[in-house]
Amino acid sequence: MIVRSWHGIVPLEKAEEFRKYLLNTGIKEAKAIDGNQGAYIYGKSQGQYEHFFMVSYWEDVESIKKFAGKNPKIAVTYPEDDVYCLISDPIVLHHEVERIPLETELFLF
Repeated sequence: MIVRSWHGIVPLEKAEEFRKYLLNTGIKEAKAIDGNQGAYIYGKSQGQYEHFFMVSYWEDVESIKKFAGKNPKIAVTYPEDDVYCLISDPIVLHHEVERIPLETELFLF
């Protein structure tokens, strides 16, 4: 199994709306793809910004490519991201794992 993690930040005043938006874009889209084993988000405030971490679990690289395209190391972005003043890390991280840890319940909010 492969875990894929993405990070981005938005201004605090846009955090609540961005959370809803991320649930309806990245999370919803990832969960709808064959080979996805779960997708979660976690937010953390720091100064004037809210950090968002999207973590998704996949059966294999081919299933990730169904979500991310032919270059799965590049972050998936959406046209409306600019509305939230999103600063997105352009690169995502991938790690092989044995299973989805029980701690993922902490990501749900």
